[in-house]
Amino acid sequence: MRGRDGCEAGFTLIEVVCVLAIVALLASVVVPAISRQTSRPQLEAYAVEAAALLKADRNAAIRRGLEVTTRIDAQARALRSGANGHVVRLPADVRFETVLPRSCDERPAFETISFFGSGRSCGGVITLTHLDAGYQIRVTWLTGRIEVVSNAGLSKR
Repeated sequence: MRGRDGCEAGFTLIEVVCVLAIVALLASVVVPAISRQTSRPQLEAYAVEAAALLKADRNAAIRRGLEVTTRIDAQARALRSGANGHVVRLPADVRFETVLPRSCDERPAFETISFFGSGRSCGGVITLTHLDAGYQIRVTWLTGRIEVVSNAGLSKR
């Protein structure tokens, strides 16, 4: 079939192959970058892992009858257990914020959450967010209770 100017209409095999090669090249660059981003289930897993670390420190404080302090390093994006040295590291694409007391048990708290032998703590909130998903790890100062709350649960209040 010929067009108005007398040329063949349509694409040649070489043109189709070139377009497919370009699409494949772009996909090989873009797809790995997308898969490295933190998904909602991964974000929830980080929140649960951070809560488990805090619970382990609280349990260790009660068991030993001594203060155990969890260190929270926002710059390094990490939480370090005072009981066993275990570290939870967060990826760069997860937003990491804290609300912590300035002092605890009449001492400067810096970037820590302390748990006491009685079970109580200094309290604090750690917030992890990525895109539209988010979780808060809340530590109640009076009881030392640790809970994970999703931002979906926060918006319904």
